[in-house]
Amino acid sequence: MNTILKLLFLLFVSSHGVNAEVIAKVDSKTVELGEMVTYSLSISGEEITRPNIKRLCDSDVISTSSQTSMQIINGNISKNYVLSYKFVPQKSCTIEPVEVEVDGKIESSNSLEIKVVPVSGTKDLDFVLKLQSDKKELYVGETFDMTLTFKQRKNAEAVDSKFTSPELKGFWVKNESKPQKYEDGKYIITKIVYTMAPQRAGELKITKAQMQVASRSSKVDSWGSWIPSIKWKTYFSNELSFDVKPLPKDINLVGDFSISATVDKTEIEANEAVNCIVEVLGSGNLEDIKSFKPEIQGVAVFEEKGAIEGDKLTQKLVFVAEKEFSVPEFTLKYFNPKTKEIKTVSTKEIPIHVKNAKSEEVLNIKRQESRSDAQESIKITQIDSSTSVIIFVFGLVCGVLIMIFKEKINFKKEHKISIKDPKNLLVKLLEFKHDPQVEEIIDILEKNIYQNQNIEIDKKSVTEVLKKYKIN
Repeated sequence: MNTILKLLFLLFVSSHGVNAEVIAKVDSKTVELGEMVTYSLSISGEEITRPNIKRLCDSDVISTSSQTSMQIINGNISKNYVLSYKFVPQKSCTIEPVEVEVDGKIESSNSLEIKVVPVSGTKDLDFVLKLQSDKKELYVGETFDMTLTFKQRKNAEAVDSKFTSPELKGFWVKNESKPQKYEDGKYIITKIVYTMAPQRAGELKITKAQMQVASRSSKVDSWGSWIPSIKWKTYFSNELSFDVKPLPKDINLVGDFSISATVDKTEIEANEAVNCIVEVLGSGNLEDIKSFKPEIQGVAVFEEKGAIEGDKLTQKLVFVAEKEFSVPEFTLKYFNPKTKEIKTVSTKEIPIHVKNAKSEEVLNIKRQESRSDAQESIKITQIDSSTSVIIFVFGLVCGVLIMIFKEKINFKKEHKISIKDPKNLLVKLLEFKHDPQVEEIIDILEKNIYQNQNIEIDKKSVTEVLKKYKIN
């Protein structure tokens, strides 16, 4: 009896050992570069926890699928799971064992080796993907062109295609051209040009681009008949490597530039706007050029954001003043990678004459000093005591009157600035633009004056601001 029980126990244990198998397989152990491989895990057991497999052979898993089947042997029911993962290996590799939880226990699959061989007959490929660059050595911020070329034989049929762009970590992509398509012999060629710049120094790489192409194929079904199917194949480009060098200290522009500044007038009335256009021409990192807006005492300066079009940056500045001033020189300092030199280019200062400009009163007091005569040239008239008393009383009476009529006087002063004189009002308010209420009024004034808009201003709000800051 004990022997029978032992045999039954061994059968039970062995049956569960079989049910807990995890077997790994691939549909092909030797493939050409670009061909897809299907990796399968066959798992026997009642309950399984599916492994989270996202990469195989250092390549991303493209798609996954699963099947579940049941078997009844001598009245015993067993489950079998098949988990499939499709990927495109780019080099020979070993797929290490995968751990799977089966019926509460951790089971491991077998390892597999995959051999990736070069594509045969490269010159006669139906599809070719290639990356090219006009430079290999660069400085941080220096622009260069990278060309992506895709060639397709005229007689090659493609049912579908999926493009995977290369990784561009460490690069700015400044521009991407529209695809250019043309024929060259047996091929239809498509080109795209990327204008780029490196972000940091060191060795930077652009990884392979990928083009997955689906073509018509056929396979034999379980009955031995040929049936149509779709076969996917991936075509890889080459990689690109760059040696990126740092810019000289305190330099953040690289390229070759010229700069110019023009104004629409050099003689104006007080508070009349002067429009200035600053232009930078050349090849380089134009987007890193900062605003040219200067700080000029007594002059209100307004700016528009610089606009880049091709190899030109344009920025508009507006100057408003009540007195004579000059549009200052604008300077660019940059590193020229061709000559390996730091260069500086500048515009010329432009004087602006303001008609009827407000003059500043300057008080000059001259003194004469000598050892023999220490008497000052400024004579002080002696005032007797009775006159002093009269002046004191007169000043006291004036002070009382000012206190009484203060509000009325202020009210009249506050109304000297009018909405009907928007330029003058704008100049007076600029000092207080930190106030949101003032900033809103300034914004409307600028649009009305310089953009020919006709936005109505809240008169009550203007009056409150003038009174708040005692503007007259």
